[in-house]
Amino acid sequence: MTNSIQIPQKFMLLGAGELGKEFVIAAQRLGNYVIAVDRYANAPAMQVADCCEVISMLSADELEAVVQKHQPNFIVPEIEAIRTEKLSEFEQRGITVIPTAAATNYTMNRDRIRELAHQELGVRTAKYAYASSLEELIAVSEKIGFPNVVKPVMSSSGKGQSVVENQREVEKAWNYAIANSRGDSQRVIVEEFINFEIEITLLTIKQWNAPTIFCSPIGHRQERGDYQESWQPAGISEDKILAAQEIAKKVTDALGGAGIFGVEFFITKDEVIFSELSPRPHDTGMVTLISQNLNEFELHLRAILGLPIPHIEQLGASASAVILANKKSEQVAFTGVAEALSVPHVDIKLFGKPSAHPYRRMGVALAQGNNVMEAREKATRAANQVRMV
Repeated sequence: MTNSIQIPQKFMLLGAGELGKEFVIAAQRLGNYVIAVDRYANAPAMQVADCCEVISMLSADELEAVVQKHQPNFIVPEIEAIRTEKLSEFEQRGITVIPTAAATNYTMNRDRIRELAHQELGVRTAKYAYASSLEELIAVSEKIGFPNVVKPVMSSSGKGQSVVENQREVEKAWNYAIANSRGDSQRVIVEEFINFEIEITLLTIKQWNAPTIFCSPIGHRQERGDYQESWQPAGISEDKILAAQEIAKKVTDALGGAGIFGVEFFITKDEVIFSELSPRPHDTGMVTLISQNLNEFELHLRAILGLPIPHIEQLGASASAVILANKKSEQVAFTGVAEALSVPHVDIKLFGKPSAHPYRRMGVALAQGNNVMEAREKATRAANQVRMV
């Protein structure tokens, strides 16, 4: 890659959810052409892309067909459930896969990225083990100890994750993890439970021909393994920020390529512990739509295209809170948007998902405040005002 890249470029987005939608908007603001691909029609990013395709991304043949049809310059994966070995073939033909085909293959599975960080790079992680059956999970849960955390090795947005307090809860955790596993994996990871003070996402921007740079850390809170709210700045000490940056750079250097990485950490009283990594914009990073001069989607695009990022400015205490569906519906509409938007420094993003089910993320409320607590309160209040009807 060089800094003299021509625009427009043609992007193929594999996964067309709400994060993909914001990336499409960023790409089109610089005149690029985007093909949004997903497994269902009218996905959020398809609503703003130049064209779209509905395929199974676990089918090598269907992936081959859409790439042959559209001949993109860049393939940008946005979800985990992709036949990743096919990406290596596309890369060998001269298509740039973001961040790289190898990195995508590594990071689509929790087991591989954990082993890279812990075994090859010597990074501190939670103790962990794997299981491919309920019997194995029972055995390794005893070894790790209780409480522990059980997750599918491949899932999206934390789905299938549960905290297991004792042996009686292991079977329920196994069933939940397998039911929410993406792709064709029947494997789970069980981790020690870390008694952390805060979980953070460190958005890490890896560039082709410039140093790796970072956004201010983002604090976040999860329920059911899925993000509920995030805030920036996270309010952790400078030495812990530097420790997280060092680990994030070490892991992303090993993966290579360019683009934004969402690197998650547990911050305890004494330690910075690597948790997970996503090689793309992160759901907790939606707060950057209000908290930064350049949001995570614009940063991802600039890094991919080799465009300069001279300055990332954090604009003060900001927060996001998710707007969740409370029922199953094929007709989606909302009330309360006007009430939520009546408060200064509050914004609402509705994703345009064509159907709903309980706990599905349908939108996000964004807020700025005089301090993080105020921003979080405003975002949560706004999110609660927007209701599905």
